[in-house]
Amino acid sequence: MNRNKISIPIGIGIVVIIIAVIFGTYEKSENIEVEDVFDKELRPEEVNPEIQKKLDEIEEINLENDYSPKPREWITSGPFQIDRSKYALGEKVFLRIGGLGFDEKGQVAFMRPLNDTHYSVYLTIPFDGAKKDAFNYYIDPQLSKARGLCSVDDVLGKWAVVFRGTDYSNLYFEIIDEFVPGTESSFEPVC
Repeated sequence: MNRNKISIPIGIGIVVIIIAVIFGTYEKSENIEVEDVFDKELRPEEVNPEIQKKLDEIEEINLENDYSPKPREWITSGPFQIDRSKYALGEKVFLRIGGLGFDEKGQVAFMRPLNDTHYSVYLTIPFDGAKKDAFNYYIDPQLSKARGLCSVDDVLGKWAVVFRGTDYSNLYFEIIDEFVPGTESSFEPVC
């Protein structure tokens, strides 16, 4: 009886050792060593002079075009707000409307300058406080043959935001002769 008590643990130990050897050899056969070629490709020993010249040109352009949007000012007239008083060409004008009265209904008209005293409607946005008392809207002043905006000169200047159907004062902003980097090509003359 003592022999049976001793032989059972020995048998279990032998089975455990055999299983460990099998798994150990199986696991080793799954491992494959791969040479790290990615690091060599990303860090070449010699830099092609043409590529280096292009990289230097790009870096120089980036340093020249150090652009950051002007801070938001939130110019307000009643429940209407625009985020800045001056915008570069290519910047979007952010209109925020919040807290319209139930009976307030009309249009927000963005007016582009024709000269020092006259404006032309660029875009109108309807609003109705009974349907929605708050919403946001972006406008992106762009050249358009259909709207008669043929060149950058037609976009530059002091714009007005008029609130038709209300007694709220107009808001004014200016589009200045600076470009958001990467938008210059969208302001090539279209007429």
